[in-house]
Amino acid sequence: MIAATKRIEMPAPLGPNPVIVKGSGAPLVYLHGVQGQEWSPMHDSLAQSRTVYAPATAGSDDPAELRNIDNIHELVLYYDDLFDRLDIGKFDLVGHSFGGMVAAEYAAAYPSRVGKLVLVNPLGLWRDDKPVGDFYLVDANQAARVLIGDPDSEPVKARLALPEDPEARIAELVRRFTVSASVAHFAWPIAERGLARRLRRVRAETLIVWGESDGLMDRCYAGDFAERIAGSRIEYVPGAGHTPHFDQPVRVAESIKSFLAR
Repeated sequence: MIAATKRIEMPAPLGPNPVIVKGSGAPLVYLHGVQGQEWSPMHDSLAQSRTVYAPATAGSDDPAELRNIDNIHELVLYYDDLFDRLDIGKFDLVGHSFGGMVAAEYAAAYPSRVGKLVLVNPLGLWRDDKPVGDFYLVDANQAARVLIGDPDSEPVKARLALPEDPEARIAELVRRFTVSASVAHFAWPIAERGLARRLRRVRAETLIVWGESDGLMDRCYAGDFAERIAGSRIEYVPGAGHTPHFDQPVRVAESIKSFLAR
C-alpha cells in the first residue's frame, strides 16, 4: 500500500490540510516537528498495523492563514477540527519536537480523546539553567549536527537530500522555509506557553522517546516531562539526536509499536 495524500477541507477562511494517510487498523496521528510534514521508514513501519495520519502544520502551504490562528491554543482547536473531519474518534497520538509540544497540549485539552501518547524529543518546557537552543539562529551548515546524532548516516542523508532538478530543489527549499516560519509563529523565540501547568491534565499512558545526543535540548527535559505526566516513562535512544527517528528509524518505530501494543 502506498501512502496517499487527502486534502481535508477546513472551516473558512482556512485552507485544506494535505494529510498523508497509509495503513489499516486503529487510528494513529503523527504531528511533525520543525522539518515539516514527513513520511519516513518509521511511518511505514507504524502503518503495518495502524492507519497512520500525518497532517501538515497549519500555514505550511499558505502562511497567510496563520492570521486566523493566533496562538498554540487556537492551533489545538484547529487540529481538533481536523480530527473531526477525518472522523477518527479516539486515537493514539505521536508528536515530534514542535509536534510533541502540540501533541501534549492536545492531550491536556482533550484527555478523553487520546488513547496513548508518544512524545519524541518534545519542545514546550523551559529551564533557565538549561535553555533550549534557538534553531533559527543556527547556521544552515550546522543545523544537521544540532538536530541529528550522525548527519553522515545513510538514513539521515536520504531524509535531508535535496532534489537534483533545479525547479524541484527550489520548491523544496521554499517548502522548508515556509514550514519553519509557520512553526516559528507558535514557538519562537521561546517554545514555552505554559504547558508545564497543563500537563497534569494528560490522562493518556505516555512514552517519552529521547535521543540522547540532542544538540538542541538537554536530556533533563525528558525528566521534566515525565515528572509532570502521571505514569509516563522515558526510553532513551543512544547516539540519536533531536530527530531520533532519522538516526534510528527501526529502533524508534519498534519502541513505539511495542508501547502501543501493550
